[in-house]
Parts: sequence; C-alpha cells; structure tokens
Amino acid sequence: MAESKKQLNAKDILEKDFKVSMRGYNQEEVDKFLDVIIQDYEAFQQKIQTLTEENERLKQQQTEQPRTRSATPNHQVNYDVLKRLSNLEKAVFGAKYANANTES
Repeated sequence: MAESKKQLNAKDILEKDFKVSMRGYNQEEVDKFLDVIIQDYEAFQQKIQTLTEENERLKQQQTEQPRTRSATPNHQVNYDVLKRLSNLEKAVFGAKYANANTES
C-alpha cells in the first residue's frame, strides 16, 4: 500500500498566520478551532505511530516463527484416531456382548 505524504504537522498548523481583513473571521474563534485541530492531529499521529510499531512487531514475530506443518501426515493422524475409536468400541460394546452371552 502506497504511503501518502502528509502535508501538515501540528507545528505548521500552530504557526500558520492568516491575513486580517476588514470584515474577516473572528481571530479568537479561528485560533480556538485551530487548537482543537492541532489536538486531534497530534492524537491521530500518535495512534498512527502506535499502530505502525505494532504492525512491525507482528511482522517480525511472523518471520521469526514461520508456520510449520505437523510432522505426522494427516492420513496417519486419521488412522490413529480410527484405531483408538475401534479400541474404544471394543472396550464398551465388547463388554456388553460378552456379558449378554454369559447370561444366556
């Protein structure tokens, strides 16, 4: 993703002077509004910095700990599960059938 170049920073906004004209804007009102903009701008810059650092940290973790496949192939795991299931069925149902045969 291309990083857009920012044109202003908080200092630029703070130091910006506007020409005063006869029926211009109220200078105090403009200054108060610019102060709010500066505070928001600084908060956004801090959030961007925090997220950028977190992003870099996560990228670093991902490269340090690459995903690895399990050493056992999937079909081997399936076979082991089926074998255990079969043994469990023999243990549970085999005892029932053995008891049923001895009672008759």
